[in-house]
Amino acid sequence: MNNVINNAIETVLPYIISVLEIMGILIVAFSGVRAFMQYIGNTFFKKHYDLQFLFATGLATALEFKMAAEILKTVLIREMSELIMLGAIIILRALVTILLRFEIRGAKAKRTFLEEIDKSKEK
Repeated sequence: MNNVINNAIETVLPYIISVLEIMGILIVAFSGVRAFMQYIGNTFFKKHYDLQFLFATGLATALEFKMAAEILKTVLIREMSELIMLGAIIILRALVTILLRFEIRGAKAKRTFLEEIDKSKEK
């Protein structure tokens, strides 16, 4: 019974991991295209999109999907060298996620500050 479960996990898990990684890739690509289009709008059409906030949010979301895939990979590890490599990847992605969260907070604070300035000008 236990061998059947292990075989099922080893058969199905790579597909789940691939789907999660593809989702992360698609989110990065979509966020990049959207941020570029908004950059064009800001530069040439005098729009006021908050590029840093929107792009950082997309990247953070994509990293969450990629981290989920890495966590699932730990089930398939057979050697200590694979575990060390995977641990390093998870740590790096976690650090990038933390940095993106700081970026998002800073962008939110900037947006709030600018909105307050706009409101005070209207009065």
